[in-house]
Amino acid sequence: MAHLLGAEQLRLKFPNRIVLDGVSLGLSDGDNVGLVGRNGDGKSSLMRLLAGRNEPDSGRVTVRRGVTVGMLDQTDALDPDETVGHAIVGTAAEHEWARDPRIRDVITGLVSDVPWDQLISALSGGQRRRTALAALLVRDLDVLLLDEPTNHLDVEGVTWLAGHLKARFAGGQGAFAVVTHDRWFLDEVTTTTWEVHDGIVEPFEGGYAAYVLARVERDRQASTIAAKRANLMKKELAWLRRGAPARTAKPKFRIDAANALIADEPPVRDTVALTRMATSRLGRDVVELVDASVTYDGEHDVLHDISWHLGPGDRVGILGGNGAGKSTLLGLVTGDLAPTSGRVRRGKTVKASWLSQDLHELTDLANQRITDVIAPYRVAFTSASGDDLTPGQILERLGFTSAHLATPVKDLSGGQKRRLQLVLVLLGEPNVLVLDEPTNDMDTDMLAAMEDLLDGWPGTLLVVSHDRYLLERVTDNQYAVLGSPDGGTLRHLPGGVEEYLALRAAGAGSGAARPGAPGGPGALTAGGGAGSSPASGAERHAARKELASIERRMEKRSGDAAKVHDSMAAHDPSDYPGLEKLAAQLREIQAEVTELEERWMELASD
Repeated sequence: MAHLLGAEQLRLKFPNRIVLDGVSLGLSDGDNVGLVGRNGDGKSSLMRLLAGRNEPDSGRVTVRRGVTVGMLDQTDALDPDETVGHAIVGTAAEHEWARDPRIRDVITGLVSDVPWDQLISALSGGQRRRTALAALLVRDLDVLLLDEPTNHLDVEGVTWLAGHLKARFAGGQGAFAVVTHDRWFLDEVTTTTWEVHDGIVEPFEGGYAAYVLARVERDRQASTIAAKRANLMKKELAWLRRGAPARTAKPKFRIDAANALIADEPPVRDTVALTRMATSRLGRDVVELVDASVTYDGEHDVLHDISWHLGPGDRVGILGGNGAGKSTLLGLVTGDLAPTSGRVRRGKTVKASWLSQDLHELTDLANQRITDVIAPYRVAFTSASGDDLTPGQILERLGFTSAHLATPVKDLSGGQKRRLQLVLVLLGEPNVLVLDEPTNDMDTDMLAAMEDLLDGWPGTLLVVSHDRYLLERVTDNQYAVLGSPDGGTLRHLPGGVEEYLALRAAGAGSGAARPGAPGGPGALTAGGGAGSSPASGAERHAARKELASIERRMEKRSGDAAKVHDSMAAHDPSDYPGLEKLAAQLREIQAEVTELEERWMELASD
């Protein structure tokens, strides 16, 4: 593999701290690198040094002769007076660029909905970001440096970008490095991880999942100061290994080592305890939509005849394209919006809070110190373990130290403001919580801390996010708002994000909701459209019973496999017949588990 660029003894100092101290690294053909680390630790600074955008205080960056490097910065440098087409392909005639399959693919994948002759100054923030990314990807570059490329991309856009990068560098020619908080994206496209922390860059082999394993192994040997961080990453590793069959079918790290590390780690959430506590706070009725429709301007239904039941402790992810009606649906749930027709039944004890994409909750608090902001509160919530969490404990779990408490809100970073916003929402003691794109401005460590906090929060949770890792991690069921000529409909997704992407790829933005999909937190009763055949109540009940039975059998057989492994480990290594007998038992168990997993997936997608 040819060396493309390298850094030697880079040192970068800000007025109040050293960001990088003697960092040496390099990129060669075939390198697919993900940069992780806490906000402010130097990920973007390192990338700008590698791209030649900034100069280090000492050390140097060298680029092999003839190697071309391009960078997507967090803020683009597009000319506001040029058109979208000119920004992407310059002055090239259509017949020239249209014959290049890469350029056609990029335009289709990123800007198919952006007017080609529109001025950059007239674009929305998301359109402008996608235009800047497209302008970079159409170029023939040897090295791509991407700083938060998934910002402003929906789930489909993130999936497209992952596929593009994998195909683009499949031959081992060229390299890329990416900074992103999207952990699914990191695990999908990267084969090496650089952790930037404490002025150094520590390399790890493998993508995000492998990095989590290595972090757990490293932190287990660290001092007691790192104990809380190690436990948090260990919990995340447990979730990665114990995910749905589709996730565990292709593990990207050493299975035996991972299993040993999480042997005593409980499931990430105590679902029974959470449901019990949520029911005590909410009762059995939370929110029910009955044939609810919302019409704007008296013409087009944004949502049409939606019937949906939310129960205590349900954890639901909402997917859908821009303008599909996700925010309208959430407005019906929280009571911020009334249906044009139909009804919304809301439990008497429901107290809903909405973590919005903007930070308007902090506007009037700009000049106050954090300690003054939280002073009026005593207890935030009682967790599933029965512990009363104080505001100070929540702040600590979300990365605020005692030194931060005297900081005025206006002086906090974007990520810190986002975390403080979540703290204030939780201090309001809601029992129905809506999170609208909660991952903005958060690094991977803080995302894990937020997920850990939500694991113990006893209430009904709804999450809208393009971050599929977060959706799969904190919610138990996913639904899609799908557009149709008659208005948006709601569909349960037993197959999660993968099913949603398959529906969208098949052109399903116009189908009606899928009634009574098994496994959901309640029944969907909107009318079925073309190609849907609603199952009877008896059929749904039978399917749910079989799913539960399969899950119990899978758990039992997995335990049997573990016992066989233990027997093999303790067996006399010279007793070949005995070992072969145990190996045959193990193969039989594994074959049965595979069959059960396939049947589980079949039932879940019916």
